[in-house]
Amino acid sequence: MSRRIALILIHLLGCLLFLSLPYLFAENGFAKLAELPTNPHERRNLLSYGLTITFFYVNYYYLIPRLFFGRHYGLYAVSVVGSFLLVQTTLSIVNQQAGSPPRFDGAVRPMPPPDGHRGGPPPVSADGAAPPPGTAAPWPKARAQPPGLPSEINHTFFLFLAGLLLSLAIRINNRWRETERERIQTELRYLKAQINPHFLFNTLNSIYSLAIEQSPSTADAVVQLSSFLRYVITEGRQDRVALSHELAYIGHYIALQRLRMVDTVQVSYQAPTAVNGYQIAPLLLISFIENAFKYGVSPQEPSRIDVRIELATGGRLHLHVANQKVRVADPTAVGSGIGLSNTQARLQLLYPGRHELVIRDEPDTFAVELEMNLL
Repeated sequence: MSRRIALILIHLLGCLLFLSLPYLFAENGFAKLAELPTNPHERRNLLSYGLTITFFYVNYYYLIPRLFFGRHYGLYAVSVVGSFLLVQTTLSIVNQQAGSPPRFDGAVRPMPPPDGHRGGPPPVSADGAAPPPGTAAPWPKARAQPPGLPSEINHTFFLFLAGLLLSLAIRINNRWRETERERIQTELRYLKAQINPHFLFNTLNSIYSLAIEQSPSTADAVVQLSSFLRYVITEGRQDRVALSHELAYIGHYIALQRLRMVDTVQVSYQAPTAVNGYQIAPLLLISFIENAFKYGVSPQEPSRIDVRIELATGGRLHLHVANQKVRVADPTAVGSGIGLSNTQARLQLLYPGRHELVIRDEPDTFAVELEMNLL
């Protein structure tokens, strides 16, 4: 079922529920529907609920987007008041056509005897006997009339106000959610735009090192770089990519780094192979691995870099990255700290409440433990 069809069904069910409110709480329940052909008050009551639904959608789809969000508050207030007067006028016309309740016409009618019989034939009771002296015969009970005009106006105003406030609340909440979603997407695009040059900067440094050493692996490194750029340009712009593609991207990056490694550096990389069906935000894990190679590699000092990625049942991914510190970070260097800080910001935006990041920055080692739920 598409989202549009589901939304239409939700609206239809909501309208039916709203129309059934007067019968859900009535004494006779839905049996009062049988009175619609003969009871003008019931018809007017049902019509007031229907007009409230009509105003709800007019306000939701037209008045609020064009006038309220357009900051034409005066015109919006006039439109709301005019809509209420139109609803009330329509209901008044229906009342007149159905016959309004009897009103006082100015005719003077005799008052009931205050204390018993005064002239004329004595009143009799139901069994034919005259009432006792000093008492008056009971007057017939007046027939119940439908609610008068003030009561119906109050009822209409309450329904109209409910439709007004509900449509405003839903529309404002939807607008806030759309604005928040656009803000997050804009921030993510900005962070990605920073991460991509940061990655390119580090990779070009690696290839530059190979070229300086006149390594025969330079050509292979350029081919690897082209595949990286293809991934960044095509899949890096998407919201989610296959986890297998992201792991292949990380594997190519580590293979490129190994081309320029010396014997003093030991690199351990483990990654799962059965990852079909899982997706992840692109370029999310690479910053932690880049950081390990940036500060954990030196031709003069022995070092070790460990990268381990595990995938548990239920889509629970664990990333472990650890390296020995053989370089001191230069805070004035171009791109220093961009990768890690941006990745942490992306994690907060993309996986709120679904990840746990622990960074252990010790004098000799640097380690990252990331747990995240991909589902």
